[in-house]
Amino acid sequence: MNSRNQECVEAPRYLSKEEAVAMETELLRDYRFGRQQLTEILGHACATAIAKAFPLTSLEKRQPTVLVICGPDQNGCVGLACARHLHVFEYIPTVFSPKRSPDSLHQDLTVQCERMDLPFLSYLPTEVQLINDAYNVVVDAVLGPETELKAIDEPLTSILQTLRGLKVPIASLDIPSGWDTDESSSEGISPAVLVSLMTPKRCALSFPGSHFLAGRFLPYDIQKKYELNLPKFSGTDSVVEL
Repeated sequence: MNSRNQECVEAPRYLSKEEAVAMETELLRDYRFGRQQLTEILGHACATAIAKAFPLTSLEKRQPTVLVICGPDQNGCVGLACARHLHVFEYIPTVFSPKRSPDSLHQDLTVQCERMDLPFLSYLPTEVQLINDAYNVVVDAVLGPETELKAIDEPLTSILQTLRGLKVPIASLDIPSGWDTDESSSEGISPAVLVSLMTPKRCALSFPGSHFLAGRFLPYDIQKKYELNLPKFSGTDSVVEL
């Protein structure tokens, strides 16, 4: 096997939190990607991954209902964009945003969802069975790598507790909420699907569920510098299953 073929089969590299932050900073500063642009690209890719993991034709309930739980930070912004794209893909998303953010992008994405008639819950039902009866899938966009776990408080801590008890499948965006970016977790929520944003993080090294990667847009020089070894994306797909 020649070196080119060896490169093709080499496993993707799982980045530390520090490396992921540095790479995103370069994209924003040196490559002039806008934050809203990245959020839109990643939100669309997340919706695509969820549609691949839970096709409309495979859902048992009559209506393809999805609950998207969005935190106040960047991961929540991606969740809001994902919810809007799920709506375009003919799913029926409902959004729960427990801590409305003063961030202008978060507010803009919220307005876009509202203007597309996506319903917003004012509270998360505490009865786990109620959630199980109402939704086919729950999208976890509560906490991302940017969130300091020591700083989280109510209502986010109660939301994580509720998510731990769910039987309905969870799809987490970037990292499962409550996990440390650099370490695999045996505690906390247990999503069925993980959609890594741009690159997989170290905490996902032993993730047992369906793992998708949304990183096709990354410039070649970035891929080379961080030795990402991205897998081959099929056709025009924006995501690939690892």
